[in-house]
Amino acid sequence: MKDFLKNHGLWILFAGAVIAVALALLSYFSTNASPLVDLANTITSPFRAVCTSVSGWFTDKQNYYEDVTALKAENEALKKQIAEMEATVRQGEAASQENVFLRDLLDLRQQRRDLSDFETATVTERGVTNWTASLTLNKGTAHGVEIGDCVIDGNASLVGRISEVGYNWSTVLTVIDTDTSLGARVYRTKDIGIAGGDFALMGDGKLKLDSLPASCQLLEGDLVVTSGLGGYLPPDLVIGSVSELRADDSDTSNYAILTPAADLNGLTEVCIIKSFEIVS
Repeated sequence: MKDFLKNHGLWILFAGAVIAVALALLSYFSTNASPLVDLANTITSPFRAVCTSVSGWFTDKQNYYEDVTALKAENEALKKQIAEMEATVRQGEAASQENVFLRDLLDLRQQRRDLSDFETATVTERGVTNWTASLTLNKGTAHGVEIGDCVIDGNASLVGRISEVGYNWSTVLTVIDTDTSLGARVYRTKDIGIAGGDFALMGDGKLKLDSLPASCQLLEGDLVVTSGLGGYLPPDLVIGSVSELRADDSDTSNYAILTPAADLNGLTEVCIIKSFEIVS
């Protein structure tokens, strides 16, 4: 035994050392990654960090896009809701205006029994140029409307006369149109004149009153109504009021500038007088 150890002792010691190292390595690698795995992880770690960062960026962008899309959808829904509310308000305002007009019309029927045949109409278009001032209505021959019929508002203020008529439409030349000329009477003085449109005044929404007697003494604010002479128009429809007095170019007579009583720019509903009784 002593000879065996003497002859093979170094080898036995070396073998024990190898076994001890092997056992130590086995114990270490049983709880830690292998060198190849560790090397691979070391190399790929920066790339994994980049991938994680890029993935997070895309996730943030996707979340931002989804948030923006949701906000846009919500905004569109709110716009639609506001538009519907505004439409409801406009309908309410239109209905309120129509109710006021109908009440005024009822009062007018009671006060002016000579205006025997009315036809209410809605203004669908306004035509204002350097040469004409007109309104288009939604009533025509199908409703008994004829050329020459006069048009008033709910307060019996003259709007104009029908100049063209179709099956379900008609055109009104307003009192400020240059083709308008009608008998007028100053309510206070009873003086008779002619009221009509004028190129120089139409742009300001006014008309002219002239051909008055030389003795006529007009005052600013005087009310001017239709004379009813000739039977073309009912009498006492309000045309407008005197806003200014002027002398003609020859300085031999005066004429007046009238402001229409009817709100020609704001009218939505009017009344067409299809027939009337002449009261002597």
